Amino acid sequence: MIFDSHAHYDDEAFDDDREELLSSMEKAGVGTIVNVAADLKSVETTLALAQKWPALYAALGVHPSFAGELDEPSFRWLREKLEEEKVVAVGEIGLDYYWDKEPKVRDRQKYWFARQLELARETDLPVIIHSRDAAKDTLEVLQEKRAQELKGVMHCFSYTKETAEKILDWGWYFGIGGVLTFKNGKKLREAVEIIPLDRILLETDCPYLAPEPNRGKRNDSRNLAYVVSALAGLKGVSEEEAIEITQQNARRFFGL
Repeated sequence: MIFDSHAHYDDEAFDDDREELLSSMEKAGVGTIVNVAADLKSVETTLALAQKWPALYAALGVHPSFAGELDEPSFRWLREKLEEEKVVAVGEIGLDYYWDKEPKVRDRQKYWFARQLELARETDLPVIIHSRDAAKDTLEVLQEKRAQELKGVMHCFSYTKETAEKILDWGWYFGIGGVLTFKNGKKLREAVEIIPLDRILLETDCPYLAPEPNRGKRNDSRNLAYVVSALAGLKGVSEEEAIEITQQNARRFFGL
């Protein structure tokens, strides 16, 4: 069964058919999903989904674009939520410089990124890292926080194969999704060619990043079949083997 390691089913894009959609996953060959929080509100909605649906688990953290929501009281609250049942990771956390250009905003992102990495260490949970247009600073923060001692995945990996090699040295994983199927996804395919299959997790990031032939539409976990096909072709294995290995990887990573 396919394991979707990164989804956002609490997003409003699923408000009209969330129940029906999640009920269809097993029949579509999707066995397990990790729903990932982005802001403080979605910490609650992610937990609610995980508690309702047996196949769903929760990752809790604050995305860099929402780092301004954090202060010491809310950070303590987040720490408490990490003790809830079915929480399997801290995430998604990291740096995103695509929209945020001001030094003060970037410094705030780095501060709360580092603090949430400390949370992962305290709770012995793996981390899900978001990094966009911020490779250098992301690696610097991770190195300062001794990333090689943590268990981590680079969500929606979008950097070069050289960066991939550095992350592989830490024993980390890579979240691979719809971009692998894009015509302009050459850089990612080059990176995936050097990433061992036992270091790859399948992910949708739904409702975003639907693969070809559904690019531009709302994404969901059933579309991972297209990513499996692309990954199997790159790695020279059967689709069944790609599904089984990536599922084992995800279960090992999340401790399931």
